[in-house]
Order: sequence, then C-alpha cells, then structure tokens
Amino acid sequence: MILAGSALENVIPRLAHAAPAPAQAQPKDAMFWSRADEKDVLCELCPHGCLVPDGERGKCGVRENQSGTYRTLVYDRVCMRNVDPIEKKPFYHYLPGTDAVSIATAGCNFTCKFCQNWQISQARPEDIHHQPLTTAELVKFAVERGTPTIAYTYTEPVVFYEYVHDTAKLGREKGIGSVMVSAGFIHEKPMRELINHLTAVKVDLKAFTEKFYRDVCGGKLQPVLDTLKVVRSTGIHLEIVVLLIPTLNDGIEEIKRMCGWIVNELGPDVPVHFTRFHPSYKLLNLPQTPVKTVEMARDEAVKAGIRYAYVGNVPFHDYGHTYCHACKTKLIERVGFRVNSTLGADGKCPKCAAAIPGVWSQKQAVAFRPK
Repeated sequence: MILAGSALENVIPRLAHAAPAPAQAQPKDAMFWSRADEKDVLCELCPHGCLVPDGERGKCGVRENQSGTYRTLVYDRVCMRNVDPIEKKPFYHYLPGTDAVSIATAGCNFTCKFCQNWQISQARPEDIHHQPLTTAELVKFAVERGTPTIAYTYTEPVVFYEYVHDTAKLGREKGIGSVMVSAGFIHEKPMRELINHLTAVKVDLKAFTEKFYRDVCGGKLQPVLDTLKVVRSTGIHLEIVVLLIPTLNDGIEEIKRMCGWIVNELGPDVPVHFTRFHPSYKLLNLPQTPVKTVEMARDEAVKAGIRYAYVGNVPFHDYGHTYCHACKTKLIERVGFRVNSTLGADGKCPKCAAAIPGVWSQKQAVAFRPK
C-alpha cells in the first residue's frame, strides 16, 4: 500500500516490476518561470528558485527545461485517486461529513524524512505508474458521484500546480470545490493566483525552527510562514496541521512560540491540528508520539488563544470534537470518520448563536472570492 492506514479505491502503485509509465504525448508548458539566458530557465514557482539547464529538471523532478521552454511532466498524469472523507485531509471546519475526490501526481519540492507517501512523493514521473486523467474527466467524476470537493493531496500540489489550477478553475464552473493540502512552500504570486480558484487550504506547518526545515525537510521555514500570512489575508478557509515528532519538534517552548505566532499573525480562529507521528520512511528509529505530547500541545494552543485546537491520530479522543468557543457546547462529534453535527448551513452554534468559523455549505464554498 502506498498510503499508510488508508483503504484506497483506485491506486496506481509503484512496483519494482511494473512496466514503464505511459509517455506523455506533449508535455504542457509550465507556469511561473523565465529564461535566464538562451539555454537556462529560472523556476519562479517555489522558493527553491531552481536555475535549470537545458535537458535538466528542477529539484521537484517533474518540471523540465526542454530547449529553453520549461514544461511540466505530470499534467493530467494521476498516480493516485481515491474518495476520502474530508476529515481525513484533515479538514474539520469544511463541509464536515462529506467526501472529497483525492488525487496526486508524482513528485514533491520537499524531501521530508518522515513522509508516509515517499513511494510517490520522492519518485520521478517515469518511474511510477499513472493514468491519464484530464481536468474535464476529473471534474465529471466528482459531479457524477455527487462529491462536492476535489482534494489535491498525498504528495505536494505545488509541483503539479498547472493541473491543480486548471482543474480547480473548471470545477468551480461546475459547482465543485477544490481544496489544497500543502506544505506551503510556494511563492506569493502563484499562491494568490491559485486561490482565485480554490475553496480551502490546509498547510502542514512542520516545525517552528529553520533547523528542522533544513535538516529534515530540505526546505526553509520562513517562506511557509509567509505563505500562511498570504493565504489568511485572502479570506479563504485555512486549517493548519502540526505533526509532532519525538525529539525533533515536540518541545514545549517551540510549541509555545508557534502558537503565539499563529494567534498574532493569523488570528485565533484558524483551526490547528496537533497530530501523532508514526514511524515511517527514514525515521523508523523514532517511537510514536505519546498521546500526552499532543494533548500538551493542544493545551498550549488553547492557552495562547487558539479557539479551535485539535488532537489528531488519536481515535475517539475528546479533543477530536468541535466545541463552541463561546459556550463550549459540543457541535461536531467525530467517531473515526463518522460525523454527527448540530451546526446548520449558517454555521452558528444552536445554543448561543455564536458564529463558528468555517465553510458549512457547498453554496458558501463555491461562492468564495479572495479579498
């Protein structure tokens, strides 16, 4: 299985004995790049800022300089498709109890040592099976299933940006929302352009130190913080996930700094999920995160002023439910991925009428327009 702990409906697995993936007839021109000289191109999509010689690829491994034109090799080349509960992304304040058509292509602009989906995120597109799936076919699939949302997830949507952009745009025209599940390592201009077509964003805030991002993820923290501020400024629904890994990013002082930054820069209403780490990929030597650690993080978030802080990857935990920030009434009960909600489409607490931040109807989702 490619995705740990998931019942997959339609997976194109990476197998050592698999036949080569079908060739792309005509790679699509990439967005957000410029010519550095006659032969080299400069990628302007993410903060890596790759200078790519003719015939070579950027760090993501899926965008290639072909005779001075930068092209994406993964447009409509889907290596994973599944229909998941939206809570699995996880989104807790976005259409609870509904499903999302979840898709991915090969590649990532990070090299996280704890990646659960490393078989596809760290693969080049020619090394992994995929199926051609046009934007129109993907949107039609969601419409015919009555699934309100397409989720770009499993790997990093930034590296299949063009496919996300075009599918999300078409989806909105057909009444289908699009949510991006991302590490947030992207430049401001492409992020703002994409938000014109998305209906929600979830960002994995992997730690709150540059050392962790450099040594464990192959990236940088500050651009992710910048992305979070950009996303929040547009008014689109945003949630944050923090995976707590023993000895690497689970110190109480780091968590306090992170929570303080979230409240000061993003406000108290962004839902934050603190989730347990399970050993995977290159970090098999570390233990699972103790439940008390994620509980501690959630408590610190509440002390800092975060109104909707959750404990994740702990089944049946009381802090996996949603409570009204004003009167503390339980509004959304979660048992696994089964949801019982007393919130109406207006998103107000039925007891005290407090407005609960989130997206509570498909009409609200597709009506979103960025500030």
